[in-house]
Amino acid sequence: MRFLAALFGRRARLRWLHLIIGGALLMPYFLVGTVLVGMAGGGEQLFSSLPAQFVAFGLALPVAAATGFFALVRPLSVAAARALCGVPPALLADGPARTRQARVRTAGWYTLHLALGGIISGATLALPPFAVAVIALPFFAGLRETWLLDGPEALREPWALALAPFAGLAMLLALALAAAVAGEVLARRAPVLLGPTPEDRLAAAERRAADLAVRNRLARELHDSVGHALSAVTLQAGAARRVLDRDPEFVREALTAIEETTRRTVGELDSVLGLLRQDGEPDEEGTAYGPGLDALGGLLAHCGVPVAYEREGDPEDPGVVDPVVAREAYRIVQEGLSNALRHGGGDAASPVRLLIVVRERELMIVMENPLGERPAVARPGGGRGLRGIAERAVLLGGRAEAGPYDGGWRLTARLPLTTADATGTADRAEGRR
Repeated sequence: MRFLAALFGRRARLRWLHLIIGGALLMPYFLVGTVLVGMAGGGEQLFSSLPAQFVAFGLALPVAAATGFFALVRPLSVAAARALCGVPPALLADGPARTRQARVRTAGWYTLHLALGGIISGATLALPPFAVAVIALPFFAGLRETWLLDGPEALREPWALALAPFAGLAMLLALALAAAVAGEVLARRAPVLLGPTPEDRLAAAERRAADLAVRNRLARELHDSVGHALSAVTLQAGAARRVLDRDPEFVREALTAIEETTRRTVGELDSVLGLLRQDGEPDEEGTAYGPGLDALGGLLAHCGVPVAYEREGDPEDPGVVDPVVAREAYRIVQEGLSNALRHGGGDAASPVRLLIVVRERELMIVMENPLGERPAVARPGGGRGLRGIAERAVLLGGRAEAGPYDGGWRLTARLPLTTADATGTADRAEGRR
């Protein structure tokens, strides 16, 4: 049963179909070969001479090999091999063949596929009718008179006629065995000839690294946005709880701030999660997610701590500050406010001073806040805020630093105004990472 399944099972039938497709693809090249044979003087006996047909077949294969060097042959061959040969998808390469090595391998596969497919297709067309006729010889006298009239005398013997059906079945079985062997040869050679080259593996690794970089950026977006919102909401809720009975107006303002903060954060969260569902691909300008400096007013109004905001220049103008830089600057300010809420002594009245300066080719952010009883150190399981700020600045080609200053805490970030200034430095930083 296992032997019959190997010859006639679903996998064997699909591989047989794959070989038939190879034979169909060979036909144009075979016609070119017949033209060449005809030009050499063998045209009159081409279709009656088996050697002439083999010559045409041999001339067709180099032409097919030359076609296999086209880049798009590989993805088409890979799709057929995955669907019909039963080769695991992970063993085959994706995309067109770009390098010389990949094209040589693809040409080898294409030639092998068409060669085996041509042989099996020709046998499939010619052998079954002949085998059926041989099986029918003992049962049809007219067929015997037509076939055996000029044949050897031994074929007219009763024992020969009795063996004819078995001979016909053996022919069909041999055809199925040949197709199964050819299909197995193609399946075993597919990972070698259609598998990824070292250049393909390097390109795939680079794509994975780029995807991870985008996802890490989205993770920072979630950390900064949600972390700030939770800190602000926690502080506002705690302050409201303490004065619930004696200052209803303050409680009302605190609840309004909580509502605005959560609404804004839910919108940002939906944006980032939407990108994750789309494999984290930002738009061409890289501004598909996250607010910019033009949204800074809403952030400062409902951040949970009073902020003295000063600015020099116009940081909210997209013509001055690149949208990508503005988005990262917004996140840096947001994370700085989160740190002020966490480490400012837990007092909602702790003042924070924010200064944003637009210079000729630089955007500078300075944030100062007093320290409470709890020092501004990394929390167990957390502490990624300052590290994230530094990463954002470095990836843009800038720098950031934070530390104690004059009895308080100062955060300073210097960013380029445009991504044109930042691209080279950012790429080098990513390369080092």
